[in-house]
Amino acid sequence: MNGFSFALPGRVIFGRGEAEQAAPLIRTYGPRGVLVHGANPARAAWLLDALHSQGAEVMALACGSEPSLPMLEQALGQAKEFGADWVAALGGGAALDLGKALAGLIPAPGGVMDHLEVVGRGLPLAAPPLPYIALPTTAGTGAEATRNAVIGLPDHGRKVSIRDERILPRLAIVDPALTDHCPHAVTLASGLDALAQVIEPWISCKATPFTDALVRPVIRPGLQALKRLTEAEDSAARDTMAWVSLCGGMALANGGLGAVHGLAGVIGGVTPAAHGAICGALLGPVLALNRTHSPDSARIREVCCEIAGVLDCTTAEAPQALTAWARGAGLPGLIAQGLDPARHQVVAEASLSSSSMKGNPFAPTVPQLCDVLREAS
Repeated sequence: MNGFSFALPGRVIFGRGEAEQAAPLIRTYGPRGVLVHGANPARAAWLLDALHSQGAEVMALACGSEPSLPMLEQALGQAKEFGADWVAALGGGAALDLGKALAGLIPAPGGVMDHLEVVGRGLPLAAPPLPYIALPTTAGTGAEATRNAVIGLPDHGRKVSIRDERILPRLAIVDPALTDHCPHAVTLASGLDALAQVIEPWISCKATPFTDALVRPVIRPGLQALKRLTEAEDSAARDTMAWVSLCGGMALANGGLGAVHGLAGVIGGVTPAAHGAICGALLGPVLALNRTHSPDSARIREVCCEIAGVLDCTTAEAPQALTAWARGAGLPGLIAQGLDPARHQVVAEASLSSSSMKGNPFAPTVPQLCDVLREAS
């Protein structure tokens, strides 16, 4: 067995109703903090009120879309002036990434570009981050357990990361009740992202016994739960998806992903599409590509077998059946998400430099990736 290491949030609290203890736990990190929330401040009012009742002074910052460099720089300027002791984030993956970036950058000298990968200098943080507390309200990105914050750069047409092990949350409170009654489109897109993030680490060339133990047991339950949630609201299915998302976050932070996320990072930089929706459109076509060309397809066959068992198809049909099921459930293809087919070549070429692509079970070519993009359109 080859050596491996893993890094996790300092503490994870998982369970329905556990968010009720968030405010007193956050308050132990200091009297002043930044609370990042989603576009609707009303959904964060309960936590803001609870923090005030604990005597905390809180600056609330809205994250109405996936974080971009201008959004981050504006929020960073406000947060630095406020003088926070901690940063908490309540929301989907976008809010959690913005909060994570702020926690890392508020104490750091220099500018944001010093720490951005690919387009920046990619330097590690020069100062210890502020304590960061994550409360996810969607089951998808697993950002409550990852060591990177994804930031969009509109001028570069890319999404890239600030990456540092020290920006792992000091505390992650994963309360599935916070995801109850999430809108159908968000549930579907974020759930497919969660599914991609347990499938890709399983078949990745960077898989380890640790990541295997996290993701292999949840592939079938994850698809079953997501299928159930596209049919009816179900608290047990919400609980399962929250666990799948957390497992995926821990796995991707300590292993590898693949071509789904390698392509998605580029597409997200050139379209307004949500990350989860992009991943959902790509998952079936990439799975088919890897099954054909990977030198060891045993793990991919296992994934296809699990899909077949849930979607009532043959193992050979599984990638296409997954795509058809997602489309039938309301997931748009890449053209409807805003990707012009004329950009396929550029997207494919740019994706080869992504860190996620390096985890794919084989090194795909640009023509192969263009085929994937056509099938996902």
